[in-house]
Amino acid sequence: MSNKPLMPKATAVWLVENTALTFRQIGDFCGLHELEVKGIADEEVARGIKGIDPIKAGQLTAEEIARGEKDPAYRLKLARPKVDVPQSRIRRGPKYTPLSRRQDRPDAIAWLLRNHPELSDAQIMKLVGTTKPTIEAIRNRTHWNIANIKPRDPVALSMCSQIELDEAVRKAAERAAKLRKKNGEPEPEESPTLKPAEETVGGLVHSTPEVKKEDKPVFENMEAPEKKEDDAIADADSVFSGLKEFKKD
Repeated sequence: MSNKPLMPKATAVWLVENTALTFRQIGDFCGLHELEVKGIADEEVARGIKGIDPIKAGQLTAEEIARGEKDPAYRLKLARPKVDVPQSRIRRGPKYTPLSRRQDRPDAIAWLLRNHPELSDAQIMKLVGTTKPTIEAIRNRTHWNIANIKPRDPVALSMCSQIELDEAVRKAAERAAKLRKKNGEPEPEESPTLKPAEETVGGLVHSTPEVKKEDKPVFENMEAPEKKEDDAIADADSVFSGLKEFKKD
């Protein structure tokens, strides 16, 4: 419960006009500076604000005001309300997803289940704004539209940011590491890095035989066919004879 009145300036206006309390007493009770209360008395501050009676509002008693008027060093105390009003708590439900993106939600869930199985259901619910039954249905492949679900990155679908996804994965990894340490399990082996080309090709790079200078290519031992002059003349005569027949036609 707050130790200040609901409308501090309006309460200060009423106390300045209707009591003999000092500016410091009114300022301490209303959460205002002493000079600000003096400005209210000089009509330089809070112009047009109508004063509120804290006695009728149940925030101050007449006895408390009288006690303060007798002793300038006395600090007024806020009266206890007659009815206890419970404080409203913010309910944090699933993340809101626009209507245009709700049809893509199962695809995002399937992508997270496939690529980040370490994420808890609560983390997935927070990232894409879904419910636990939907996650279970997709995990167990009992979803009504499971045949048309295609895993897609929720970041690419604009359902969460890359920073949010990375933070969730980091927390999940830390949680898994603590659980392994608690159970005495060994740390998982790191994924193998890329091997050099010499290992991946099995030494074929170095085993390629070198070509010796004295070795001649195979085509150098082959003799090119000789072109006969008679064949060239015969070919020319056949071409000219064909042209003559074409002109006659």
